[in-house]
Amino acid sequence: MITSLILLVAALVFVLQAVRVVPQQSAQVIERLGRFHAVLSPGLNIIIPFVDRVAYRHSLKEIPLDVPSQICITKDNTQLKVDGILYFQVTDPQRASYGSSDYIMAITQLAQTTLRSVIGKMELDKTFEERDEINASVVAALDEAAVSWGVKVLRYEIKDLVPPQEILHAMQAQITAEREKRALIAASEGRKQEQINIATGQREAAIQKSEGERQAAINTAQGEAEALRLVADATAHALTTVGTAIATPGGIEAVNLKVAEQYVDAFAKLAKEGNTLLLPANAGDIASTVATALSVIRKTDRPDAR
Repeated sequence: MITSLILLVAALVFVLQAVRVVPQQSAQVIERLGRFHAVLSPGLNIIIPFVDRVAYRHSLKEIPLDVPSQICITKDNTQLKVDGILYFQVTDPQRASYGSSDYIMAITQLAQTTLRSVIGKMELDKTFEERDEINASVVAALDEAAVSWGVKVLRYEIKDLVPPQEILHAMQAQITAEREKRALIAASEGRKQEQINIATGQREAAIQKSEGERQAAINTAQGEAEALRLVADATAHALTTVGTAIATPGGIEAVNLKVAEQYVDAFAKLAKEGNTLLLPANAGDIASTVATALSVIRKTDRPDAR
């Protein structure tokens, strides 16, 4: 009975040792009697207990690796404190197990040395402008070397570029000066545009004013010409009407009466309004004077007066 129980326990232990369940996005490296045998894929796997053993376990997910900060010297001999983050993934579990004793340490050290080399070829200003180029150079160098380690370097990102405090102060002063310069240029451009706008407005106002004055003069001249035309037409119409009235029976007698009235009224006004009185030579014979005027009208009225 005890023997059966011992055999049952031994069989259970054997089964537990023989069955290996590997999670998704993971890999386990199996050694058989100290030698590489196989890489277990995700899922259920069977190994030989006490002969095979799981020597290495690897995650096949993308892994972020914080690269420690370091001091780098630029081409113009300026110190920069640089740190970044590296993203890599294990693509070959066998090489990751036997290609390097510590592939994470190897990647970290290679990233730092490559970064120092890349930044040493650039001036200070370029390091801030060309971060993408720096990242690409580091990834290219790491990816080439990491093939033998079973690792794929996906990308590298610089987190901080920190120059010394005196450089920071100088850069801040330069930025302030540039901003003040742009502000002065913008103000001068504004004043220039203001003067241009004022001059343009004055020119357009003068043009509009001259156009208005010209049009007003044209309208005044046209109005005066029209007034003269209307007066001339009215005068001609009046003369025509008077002539027609004179030619009718009794017309000449009416003219005689009108002339006599106007003659008498004219002398009366001269006597009232002025201190000096001009009289004709025959002022004592008003009747003869009126008769003389009427004789002129009669002569002009007859067709054969010419």
